[in-house]
Amino acid sequence: MSDMDTGEIANTPEPPYYAVIFTSVLGPDHDGYYETAARMAELVAESPGYLGHESARGEDRLGITVAYFRDEDSIRTWRDNAEHAAARARGRAEWYDGFELRIAKVERAYGFRRAE
Repeated sequence: MSDMDTGEIANTPEPPYYAVIFTSVLGPDHDGYYETAARMAELVAESPGYLGHESARGEDRLGITVAYFRDEDSIRTWRDNAEHAAARARGRAEWYDGFELRIAKVERAYGFRRAE
C-alpha cells in the first residue's frame, strides 16, 4: 500500500458510464510523484463528468487507477487539461518504467457493502 491508495470504492451512478483504467509500473526514482498524484486527484474531481476513482499501488511498484467518467467527452476534457498533460509528460520522462491506458464502457455494475 502507498500514499496513493484511496481505500474506498467509488460511488458511481447506474450504468452506462466509462472507466479509464491506468496500469503502471513506477520506476525507482520517483521524486515528486505522490505529490503530483494527489494534485491530479484534486484536479480531476473538478473536471466535468468525473464520477470518482479507485487507486492502489503495491510494494512491487505496480499501480492501478480506475477513474470513472459520465461519457467520452468528459474523458477528452480531462485528457486535454493542461496541468494533467504536464503531469503525463513528466510521468513518461521521469516516473514510469511503463504503463497501459484502457478505456471501457461500463454497461453493468453491482456490488456489496457491509452495513456499519
